[in-house]
Amino acid sequence: MTDRSDSLARRMQIESVPPHRHLPPALKLALEMGPLVIFFLGNAYAERFGVAADQKLFVATGVFIAATVLALAVHFALVRRLPIMPMVSGVVVVVFGGLTLYLQDKTFIMVKPTIVNTLFGLVLLGGLAFGKSLLSVVLDSVFSLTEEGWRKLTFRWGLFFLALALINEVVWRTQSEDFWVNFKVFGIMPLTVVFALAQTPLLARYERKKTDA
Repeated sequence: MTDRSDSLARRMQIESVPPHRHLPPALKLALEMGPLVIFFLGNAYAERFGVAADQKLFVATGVFIAATVLALAVHFALVRRLPIMPMVSGVVVVVFGGLTLYLQDKTFIMVKPTIVNTLFGLVLLGGLAFGKSLLSVVLDSVFSLTEEGWRKLTFRWGLFFLALALINEVVWRTQSEDFWVNFKVFGIMPLTVVFALAQTPLLARYERKKTDA
């Protein structure tokens, strides 16, 4: 009788938890990409507002921080939770962007993508080393894959994030500030989209059928 009561109580507790709300795809994209676009615009047009050329990246960093915090706040206000990856990225933006402004050292904001992508890559690959496909935690509501599918997708994304970190290091160390900002917006995002689309065959091959559930 006790086991049945406990089972009923657990079922009632689960059913009482409201389902996660999801943002419309267009709004989700706007909240995630908006701060990056504002960062680009801040760097591109700061001089038109009397900002010295060697100071425009600092101005862009300031509006980047503000836009990032605002985007996260709007996301939380709408769905009462924050997605893991944008939240981690947002924290790094605030910390490294804040150091950039406080110390007047552009290096911090430039290494931010290196830090974020290295962190994501190591976490995903480290999870696999312990038998955990952590990408399934983030994307489980989007895709339904077999365990092997999640392992392969997680491994690929882990390597891709590390590759992005390496690319960022090469670009910011060898190119101009403006080139780095432009590449951050018009290089990294297209690369990410192309890579994501390239995973379509894997997603189709390892899709979990309803009969497998």
